[in-house]
Amino acid sequence: MSNDQPLSGVRVVELAQWVAGPSVGGLMADWGADVVKVEAETGDPQRRVFAAVGIEKDLQNPPFAQDNRGKRSVVLDLASEDGNENMHKLLAKADVFVTNLRPRALDGLGLTPADLAAQYPSLVVAAQSGYGPVGPMRDVAGYDIGAFVSRTGMARTNSPEPEPPIFLRGAIGDHATGMSTTMAVMAKLFDRGRTGAGGLVETSLFQTGVYSMAWDVGIQLNFGKIGKMKSRAETYTPMVNSYRAGDDRWFYLIGLEVDRHFPTLCTAIDRPDLAADERFASAKLITQNRVALIAELEEVFASHDLDHWEALFEEHEVWWAPCQSLEEVVDDPQAHALGLFVETTDNGQPIKGVASPVRFDGLVPQPQGPVPGIGEHTAEVLAELDD
Repeated sequence: MSNDQPLSGVRVVELAQWVAGPSVGGLMADWGADVVKVEAETGDPQRRVFAAVGIEKDLQNPPFAQDNRGKRSVVLDLASEDGNENMHKLLAKADVFVTNLRPRALDGLGLTPADLAAQYPSLVVAAQSGYGPVGPMRDVAGYDIGAFVSRTGMARTNSPEPEPPIFLRGAIGDHATGMSTTMAVMAKLFDRGRTGAGGLVETSLFQTGVYSMAWDVGIQLNFGKIGKMKSRAETYTPMVNSYRAGDDRWFYLIGLEVDRHFPTLCTAIDRPDLAADERFASAKLITQNRVALIAELEEVFASHDLDHWEALFEEHEVWWAPCQSLEEVVDDPQAHALGLFVETTDNGQPIKGVASPVRFDGLVPQPQGPVPGIGEHTAEVLAELDD
């Protein structure tokens, strides 16, 4: 472990699996914390994530590596007397305990927040769940596609009728919840520095998902309804819409300040007639006549490839962004300038991943160690308990 990272000297015990919980320990490990990952003998099921789609080959596992690099893995049978005793020895020396086990599971292990607060008053407990610690859903399993995407209205609201609900790629909600949990842990550690007392922070996929939808939820709360999602050919905001260039590459215009950005766009694409058209004389009129404007812009953009438009957009300061493929993302010079990709090892072999989404003093935190094997550090960590 590096001694010059922000969390150097912080000890974390993680009893979590899959993604949202381990991502908290993963961020803290990148930032220098000593994170002990407690696993069952079979290991975190995320280690076998490819099996869920029928891939049984012995492959490197970038999804698991992303959230577990730099940790130390300890296998404990928490149902046994020895395993439970060692768990409590770990907690007695820890600053933070991270878990995403459901409340009833924690209750069965004697590891509820109330139990831990009574025994370890300086410990910061981060309890994460699918739907939160109270209410009728408190013990329901909640992967991010269910608790973050589906139940929050995200899937339905972001899909125009009569299209089916959208499906987000894996771990987007998990990582958002991991970041919100880590933020809460940092706040509690800061508070502990002033008071000496630990305490409980609780987050959930559902809470983070509703917060992520806060603009639309706020409109619903106050006005009783929101505008329906439209297809891109008739979206309310033609200046914040996707378009396809003549080489079949897509991009987004991001002219949110319509009255300011529309004349600039018309100049860039050499269509002063659009700026002079009474149908498009204001943001309100553009919304009313959006279908006609979108059709005009589609025809213009289809006449040249994206490189052509990029040059004109840059010349005239049109706000836009390319809709990149992942192949383009991993080659993006801006990503490399920021140091967004890092490398560590998994079972002795190099494995690449994405850096923590922060910079400290101008530097990107690097992985503090390899991806641990199941129970790789059990003997080492247990030996430290008697020091």
